[in-house]
Amino acid sequence: MIGFIVRRLVWAFLLAAIITLFTFVIFFIIPTDTRSTLSGQGSTDPTLAGQFHLRDKPVTTQYVIYLDHVVEHGDLGSSIRSGVPVRDSIFRALPVTASLVIGGIVTWFLIAFPIGILSALRPRSLVDKGLMMLVLIGASAHPIWLGLVLSYLLGYKLHVFPITGYCNFFGHAAYCGGPTQWTYHMLLPWFTFACLFAALYARMIRASMLEAMDADYVRTAKAKGAGTWQVMRHHVLRNAMLSVVSMVGMDLGLAFGGALFIEIVFGLPGMGKLLVRGLAGGDLPVIMGVVLVVSFAVAIANLIVDCIYTWIDPRVRAVGVDEGSGAVPAPTLRPRAQPRVKESTT
Repeated sequence: MIGFIVRRLVWAFLLAAIITLFTFVIFFIIPTDTRSTLSGQGSTDPTLAGQFHLRDKPVTTQYVIYLDHVVEHGDLGSSIRSGVPVRDSIFRALPVTASLVIGGIVTWFLIAFPIGILSALRPRSLVDKGLMMLVLIGASAHPIWLGLVLSYLLGYKLHVFPITGYCNFFGHAAYCGGPTQWTYHMLLPWFTFACLFAALYARMIRASMLEAMDADYVRTAKAKGAGTWQVMRHHVLRNAMLSVVSMVGMDLGLAFGGALFIEIVFGLPGMGKLLVRGLAGGDLPVIMGVVLVVSFAVAIANLIVDCIYTWIDPRVRAVGVDEGSGAVPAPTLRPRAQPRVKESTT
């Protein structure tokens, strides 16, 4: 297991390096004028001046120097426009994005699992059709449009939630801080984020549970006298979780990308806002820093998902994970042995 984690960490660094190289090359293909950006701000900062002279060197040389600063000193450079170190800007923005992504994932599971389980327990019933219709509506709503509608209705019209803004979790309540204010300001972004995936995962959970409920080992467990909840918990839900965990590993990159757009809609000072400012100003150090941190965060999150998969399916710990394909496909687990039911004698 330790060797697997080390190999995945190495792949995470390589993936981040490849993505940043691609971003570096794309930035130099797009026509930008760094010289006018610097002179327009009238900056005399020696750090910015050093970055300016660095732009006169070949792209490969610039990229090697950039990686050397990142690996050896953790230096992501300074913003061309403001002169603020990119590392400081990312340290301020990363907790906002992390809270949005983690809270949004929890919210989408809280929505998807009850809907999927209820639909699977009552297939082709009125409840199933109603929930699937609700899921279809949720899947059809674009998250940016949904965020704007929720902000207008619940924020501007009804004054139930704040329209924009962010409160520090560890701040003082008198200055828009503390867990209560933080949660209050994040509820709408979390719900909007959850709608990106809740509909898809509800349908997937329903399909996985229906497939597992028709399996021979489930019918055998019921015939041996196992209760409904025992069968659901030990066999049906456990097999359904394998598909869900595999899907989460593939959707993490999309989740981070969606979070960046949702931050813009709700005015959250996260990585999305930082990236938009960098793109609008042609600020390469900011763009590179955001891309590097987000790509590495996605790789680490995939590693965590793979570890969770091995915990759910013990056989994966024995055979290992296929390094080339990421998360392994979801096999069907063997049912646990059920106690025999004593036959009644008359």
